[in-house]
Amino acid sequence: MNNQRRLLIDDTILILTMAVLAGCGLVYEYLLSHYAGRVLGVMESTIYTMIGLMIVSMGLGAFAARKIKCPFNGFVWLEVIIALLGCSAILFIGGAIAVTQLLPQVVAETFNLPPDAMPRGGLFQSLSWLALKSPYLFGFLLGFFIGMEIPLIAKIREISHQKHLQHNLGTIYGADYIGAGIGAAIWVLFLLAIDISKAGALTAALNLLAGTVFIARFWSQLRWRKVLVALHLCLGLMILVVYQHGNNWLNQMNNLLYLDKVVYTDKTRYQQLTFTERNMGLNNDTVINFYLNGRLQFSSIDEEIYHGYLVYPVLAGSARHESVLIIGGGDGLALRDVLNWGAQDVTLIDLDSKLLDIFSKPDNYLPEDLALKISELNEHSLTDPRVDVIAADAFLAIDELIAQGKFYDAVLVDLPDPSHPDLNKLYSVNFYARLGQLLSADGLIGIQSTSPYHAKDSFIAIANTLAAAGFSDVEQYHDNVPSFGEWGWTIGAKSGLSPSQRLAQLNEMPVQHSWLTLPMMLNAFEFPNGFYRNRSEIGINYLGSHTIYQLHQKAWRDQQGITQ
Repeated sequence: MNNQRRLLIDDTILILTMAVLAGCGLVYEYLLSHYAGRVLGVMESTIYTMIGLMIVSMGLGAFAARKIKCPFNGFVWLEVIIALLGCSAILFIGGAIAVTQLLPQVVAETFNLPPDAMPRGGLFQSLSWLALKSPYLFGFLLGFFIGMEIPLIAKIREISHQKHLQHNLGTIYGADYIGAGIGAAIWVLFLLAIDISKAGALTAALNLLAGTVFIARFWSQLRWRKVLVALHLCLGLMILVVYQHGNNWLNQMNNLLYLDKVVYTDKTRYQQLTFTERNMGLNNDTVINFYLNGRLQFSSIDEEIYHGYLVYPVLAGSARHESVLIIGGGDGLALRDVLNWGAQDVTLIDLDSKLLDIFSKPDNYLPEDLALKISELNEHSLTDPRVDVIAADAFLAIDELIAQGKFYDAVLVDLPDPSHPDLNKLYSVNFYARLGQLLSADGLIGIQSTSPYHAKDSFIAIANTLAAAGFSDVEQYHDNVPSFGEWGWTIGAKSGLSPSQRLAQLNEMPVQHSWLTLPMMLNAFEFPNGFYRNRSEIGINYLGSHTIYQLHQKAWRDQQGITQ
């Protein structure tokens, strides 16, 4: 092989390797950020922190690469380390969190302590804190070693050419940027939809492949060749095992984070779904809890209270309730209550098609007993012929309804709390104003509005935002939902009497509820003395301002409680 052809092959291998490894590095950033966000519960700030931390550590790694005397050996060892960390980091994090959650219970059982004396503070609290911060440790380590790749490959190119290359770094960085872009696309289009442990294993396999190619191509330049080959074979086997079984292990570890028995868990493109079960004794129904990304969405023991307050005041106060629009509510529980009012034309818009499938056809996804319980809860509402279910981003989908000239007698917004910037837009003046275009003049809109106790300013900001969107009478009400604590809702009218005045004119509920009564609903509009004293100082959530999101994040950082 002539020298020119050898250099061309070496250059091709090095540049392609750099592009592949850049994609792997970006995927690792997303993997750790995504998993850490679910564990820590503050998705966006965790993502930004993780990416920033990994970029800094990559810079430190680039400096440290100068200490590696043989870039050929250094690079192969580097890929072994990165592959090992990449395929095992999520499992180590999940295991550490599971152990720290289980440890207090083990100690309590060992020393026969009562439940209220279970050790949670001191050393146990410190260990739990360290476990929850462990994603950042792995992010730093991965970033540090990934940062060594560019300097080593640049050095190997110059050794291969036996001269200083004028555009060496430009070529390497060009491959790095293009590879990172391809990695981002692969994450969005493919890896985001599969189990996180499988995504980590596949990415680690590419690092291992890069090391294998280097061993084959630069065999004569390496020391400890048999050791490196053996390590690659062992690590390849480990990656295969993690790919096959890692998700089951991870689910078992994650299940320790829930107080009740986990009976089903699944990952969609957008979120982690978890169902838990609590046995209440022979003469009582089993309690089913449903979580999204670890946050409770409903409990079968009291969901009727939450959904009753969301639906009944709005429909009781609207002039008609034949046509209703529901934003969110993919579990079909609010929809069930709407159909009980005799609605003939209901449109439900929810982003997650997999979630909609699970709750509309539970027999196809869930264990038999759980599927039966879910069917009993939502009464097969999502498959009712009167319902049009749309799997789409509601922020965009309502424009289609406006273009079609649709009008609804009532609008219900049953979304998770604004704990992420993507949700914040669905609590904006822009969104509420467009919903107003879909609402009949004598109809009402109702919005789930977080806790007025734990997140008071965020709760009030939702009312301020709805008023700024053009609703003439905006009121709020609240009550205790045992699974959530004190919870609140916002209700608004475009014209005519205020919602509470409309309810006050009723002699009885047009449709009876198993829990709520008319006096209870009217009393729910009462708040403690001075509750709205600083209402004028609380902002309005315009599109892009993140006002409600920031208020919500601050409140839940300051308070102890369960976010929805």
